[in-house]
Amino acid sequence: MAGFLAVAEELLAIRSTADRPVDLARALDFTLAEAGPGCTVERFESNGKPSALVYRGVRRPRFRVVLNGHLDVVPGNDDQFRPRLVGDRLYARGAQDMKLSALVMAQVFREFAGSAAVGLQLVTDEEVGGRDGTRHQLEQGVATDFVVIGEHSALRLVTESKGLLTARLRVRGRGAHSAYQWLGENAVLKAVRAVDRMLAAYPVATEEAWRTTVNVARIDSGSSAVNQVPAEATVWLDVRYPAEDTDFADRTAEEVAAHLSGLAGVPVEVDGVEPPHRADPASADVRALRAAARAQGYSGDPLRKHGAADSRFYHQRGVDAVIFGVGGDGQHGPEEYADLTTVEPYRRALTAYLAGLA
Repeated sequence: MAGFLAVAEELLAIRSTADRPVDLARALDFTLAEAGPGCTVERFESNGKPSALVYRGVRRPRFRVVLNGHLDVVPGNDDQFRPRLVGDRLYARGAQDMKLSALVMAQVFREFAGSAAVGLQLVTDEEVGGRDGTRHQLEQGVATDFVVIGEHSALRLVTESKGLLTARLRVRGRGAHSAYQWLGENAVLKAVRAVDRMLAAYPVATEEAWRTTVNVARIDSGSSAVNQVPAEATVWLDVRYPAEDTDFADRTAEEVAAHLSGLAGVPVEVDGVEPPHRADPASADVRALRAAARAQGYSGDPLRKHGAADSRFYHQRGVDAVIFGVGGDGQHGPEEYADLTTVEPYRRALTAYLAGLA
């Protein structure tokens, strides 16, 4: 563990956020070095986001299983990029989500580099949508039968996660001097009333519930003047929905926009609808991975996640993908940490699962 911690802390110190392309490349190269020599490293890049696929042999095979990890993190303060150890907790941005799991995956892959059945997929854009990493590689023909994604799960298996979409409410009013409000029509107030109507249908969640949620992310009037009645306003929404919600599931962006516009009473634009993800909990691979987790003293029970992950890109292509990673807490928060007691059990479970493929 001491040796692993030294490597992990070096990786965690790399500020690999979306706006720092040099650090994204540094984190990728650092983790590739842990995957070991003697393999083919196929590099990809899309919209400035680098990624890699590692495998044995000269020609890319169809894999039996792919280990998928992302090395980008959300922004944090300077202290969060100075890892600190407190008991069995390693605090740092990306410790839980998901640099430690990615590092374990790279080291486990090194043990199985002699097998063409296993591929290691490392990406640097999951936190900003995953379209230039995992999805881009799939569009370039990467194929597999099963995928293990190292997002945090405390050795449980995430077999289902919500779909997502982003939407914008665009509201128009009439501009005027703020001292003469009766001559104008405040677009921000109209936008707030539209948001209230939408939240009446999808109330803000105050406890965990497997239902559709709407997050109001931003409201912008397009003007910095405070002595003006705003003539327009835009509201950005983040929507997460389960497969059971037929207002969103299997709907086009146009159909969803019409549904949301009807609720809000103002025009709503939807860029695209990302479907929910689901893996068959009774499949042979899921059962084998659960058994490997149980052998380490963990339940390996199925888990549903409200957040989306790159698993959805595989699901869209009919490939089962599960999330399986180390434990911890504080994802995206100021006190994010990884539970170090889960690292070695995670390593042993992954190793046992891959060994069983033969």
